[in-house]
Amino acid sequence: MTETYKLFIGGKWREASDRATMPAINPYNQEVWAHVAVATESDVADAVGAARHAYETVWSKTTPGARAKLLHKVADILDADADRMALLETTDNGKVIRETHSQMGYAARIFRYYAAWADKMHGDVVPLDQKDTLDLVIRVPYGVIAAITAWNSPVAILTNTLPAALAAGNCVVIKPSEHASVTTLEIAKMVEKAGFPAGVVNVVTGAAPTGKALVGNPGIDKVSFTGSPAVGRAIATAAGANLKPVTLELGGKSPNVVFDDADFDRALIGALAGIFGATGQTCIAGSRLLVQRGIYDRMVEGLARRAAQIRMGDPRLPETEMGTAANEPQFKRILGFIEAAKTDGAKLVAGGHRAKGQGLDQGFFIEPTIFADVRNDMKVAAEEIFGPVLSIIPFHDEEEAVAIANATPFGLASGVWSENISRCMRMMRAIRSGVVWVNTYRVAAPQAPFGGMKDSGFGRVRGEAGILEFTQAKNIFIDFSGDKRDPFSMKF
Repeated sequence: MTETYKLFIGGKWREASDRATMPAINPYNQEVWAHVAVATESDVADAVGAARHAYETVWSKTTPGARAKLLHKVADILDADADRMALLETTDNGKVIRETHSQMGYAARIFRYYAAWADKMHGDVVPLDQKDTLDLVIRVPYGVIAAITAWNSPVAILTNTLPAALAAGNCVVIKPSEHASVTTLEIAKMVEKAGFPAGVVNVVTGAAPTGKALVGNPGIDKVSFTGSPAVGRAIATAAGANLKPVTLELGGKSPNVVFDDADFDRALIGALAGIFGATGQTCIAGSRLLVQRGIYDRMVEGLARRAAQIRMGDPRLPETEMGTAANEPQFKRILGFIEAAKTDGAKLVAGGHRAKGQGLDQGFFIEPTIFADVRNDMKVAAEEIFGPVLSIIPFHDEEEAVAIANATPFGLASGVWSENISRCMRMMRAIRSGVVWVNTYRVAAPQAPFGGMKDSGFGRVRGEAGILEFTQAKNIFIDFSGDKRDPFSMKF
């Protein structure tokens, strides 16, 4: 019998007001394994109201130290339950267990990192020209945050937002993707178990109408969104109608640049990790591999050979290296890009089809796919695919590499492979992206800020920058002169 997950509003678990649910489908075997409530607009309004009430009556009066203790408790619960949580997330979105398990530990680390920040949001004393005025700048929370997350790494993406927002003193209403909601609801259970006051964290599940109702609710003070640029634009427009700020972590078409003098074997592994890790379903995927002419043919041959050896299968098994597309719409989208690349004249050197064979036929499996001799203006190189499809593009020199790397509307991540430190320094400054990895790829840390430029969004998660996103600067002037002043002239 499948489990039915309810909404979490005001510290209580409840059905949607119209009792509607949606199925959670395992992409490995296409079986319905759970049902999830679909929040109505009135449910969303209740969640926002509960968050507002909790903020004004409890959470804004809770000390930073008390907030920190609660965040540490969630981290402890998450660590203890990592095995089960990893299995749930793998079942929900098809990502291999070897990564979902490590992501649970990483998520617990982020909770602890921001727990440590809770009582360290120091203000500033600003020296002024007026000798009889004291100026203070303090950081204050926004109030109620709407956090809308994506399906590819639900817990990891949620913890980019939730612990920082809570540590800063905000209350949160979360709307996970309709394609992977279960582990977010399980995090809500952990929040409840840790003893957070009712209404500080709320979860409303559903599809686009639920998210639209949340973003459009005037009780929201700020929106944090992770997802596609198209939806990000719509959310920014809707939030802007209510004059609410947004943090957007959107897509990418990241260049991974390999020079002739790179450590070839390490660069080859980095290229594989960049595009086939997480089945390519990651905003930081190194989907455009730029390779200098001197090693181009060798790299194409080596990657094609290694891609054919990637172990696909049941994502719950530790030996599986690449899982499924996370859902049927994404599965069809990826295959459509592959066919477009063939039509455009890109050279297929690996994969290119739906994967079949023992243990693969029922799932949304796609062969690790590589196209060589790709032009940067081809659809396969220009648009985000969010799947295991690599475009290899040749270049002659550093100047051309920079031009190709930056010839995209995206600017999230990038990689540079070279043993020449001067070249690496020039490249990391020249490439327009929020993250540059040098002689590595797909690395993250709680302490390191992350976010994009251009169409990849704005704002930052993680690190000190991540908690500052959920606070505002408040300025306080204190006049201790005791003097009377001219009421008709501003004091400067």
